[in-house]
Amino acid sequence: MSDATRASSVPGEGDDRPAGGDDRPAGGDDRPAGGGDRPAGGDDRPAGGGVEHVDLLVVGAGLSGVGVAAQLRRDFPGRSLAVVEARAAIGGTWDLFRYPGVRSDSDMFTLGYGFRPWRDARAIAPGEAIREYVRDTADETGVAGLIRFGHRVVAADWSSAEARWTVTIEVASAVAADASSAAGEEPSAGGAGAGPAARRVTITCSFLFVCSGYYRYDEGWSPAFPGQDSFTGRVVHPQHWPEDLDVSGKRVVVIGSGATAVTLVPALAESAEQVTMLQRSPTYVLSLPSRRKEPRAWRRLLPQAVDDRLIRWRSIGMALLSFQTSRRSPEKMKAFLRAQVARRLPDDFDVDRHFQPSYDPWDQRLCITPDGALFRALRSGSASIVTDDIDSFTADGVRVAGRDGQRAHELPADVVVTATGLNLLLFGGMRLSVDGVEVDPATRLTYKGFMLSGVPNLAFAIGYTNASWTLKIDLVVHYVARLLRHADRHGYRSAVPIAPERPGPTSPLIDLTSGYVSRGVHLMPRQGSRSPWRMHQNYPRDVWLMRHSTLTRDGVRFER
Repeated sequence: MSDATRASSVPGEGDDRPAGGDDRPAGGDDRPAGGGDRPAGGDDRPAGGGVEHVDLLVVGAGLSGVGVAAQLRRDFPGRSLAVVEARAAIGGTWDLFRYPGVRSDSDMFTLGYGFRPWRDARAIAPGEAIREYVRDTADETGVAGLIRFGHRVVAADWSSAEARWTVTIEVASAVAADASSAAGEEPSAGGAGAGPAARRVTITCSFLFVCSGYYRYDEGWSPAFPGQDSFTGRVVHPQHWPEDLDVSGKRVVVIGSGATAVTLVPALAESAEQVTMLQRSPTYVLSLPSRRKEPRAWRRLLPQAVDDRLIRWRSIGMALLSFQTSRRSPEKMKAFLRAQVARRLPDDFDVDRHFQPSYDPWDQRLCITPDGALFRALRSGSASIVTDDIDSFTADGVRVAGRDGQRAHELPADVVVTATGLNLLLFGGMRLSVDGVEVDPATRLTYKGFMLSGVPNLAFAIGYTNASWTLKIDLVVHYVARLLRHADRHGYRSAVPIAPERPGPTSPLIDLTSGYVSRGVHLMPRQGSRSPWRMHQNYPRDVWLMRHSTLTRDGVRFER
């Protein structure tokens, strides 16, 4: 399908077509220099004595991975494409998280894909609806049939001589057993899964796109609390919510103040006897409508695609306004956020203690509570909030220290939920190397927030921190498509960002002060102080940078 026949997801965008008005390279066909519909230098034949080769390999089948694979499949129908997923299901975060009330923390009109707009009236959607949306997208675009479940990438090595990645994958035991049985092979011991059926396989690819997120799926951040072993109740982490946990009539303490805690407290308060949100320090919380308002009469006359764009750009504009106001006039934003909280709580509620952080808005992400659900629970008395330090667990609950003139006391609990955050894990923990030399991402600059300096033919999906994740990913995959087309037209086999000799001051790629970021900042790649080595938290600016900027004079070196 040519760009000319494809609707743009951004009003007024240009296209990346070569002269002549279609996706084909110079010469009038879809083949790169050298023949075939593969990336230059790639083929579909087994390499190295039976090793499978694919042109494009996507790691991860979550929100990002499905979106990336769908767009690459659409833009390059003649290329071989595979998706490997460590888990046994599509959906990533939205399949993993099953705690009560799990939902989006940004509006779905921007979290949804640009090529498949979200048309549900729910602007803040429950996790189940998002999971179904991702699965339906995978089915409708043909991506579902390309996914290999139970495949966890453990290493990837780039060969400059062959212009390809060699990717080592651990196959989960059940998947490996089925594959070995079908092929008449004997399974090997060890590997990714428990039991003797686990094994390793190797795939080579011409371009590697990592969509594995940025945190560990197997465990969340759970600090050790004094006396925790003495607690006679149940302690759970939201990342792995037990299916058999029923909080009806129970007393629950939720430790945490981030998006998960803000979501859990009102959801648990619907059935628990009492829910207490115990936070060491407060977070900014903003109430937003959970559903889209019915469009006005004139908008009902517009074509659906136009209405989709209007909704999307309105949401983009509101998020950008919030962020820019926070950066330029933090005191005004603080006053606004405080006023909207105070308006929803009783007059004697200590708003400053519980909802006024010491940092400025957007130094950490704002937390969203749809339709003021958290404030409703606090106002009704079914939930309460305590801002204090934990002294220790006791047999019957959690004892707080009583700082700032408060008295030390015990919060009775039958269940304690440790909504204490995530553990950062870049690239799913895979080891990267170039020509046998290991690459430490923390020592590399990021190019436009999605490539590593000195690492060829690799992109990774990291979204915005101040707006919907998918907005950035849609732009990244568009830019990757531009790189691939340019390489095809000119017979290049690889594209590698080359960092400047004097990059100037650098900072972590994710520039938040949140606890999970601070704990893992040493693992993150760096960003520079200016384009193209800085990840801008500005979608309209990135639209130009990713869709229209030059490919050849902007820090990337193409090689044959």
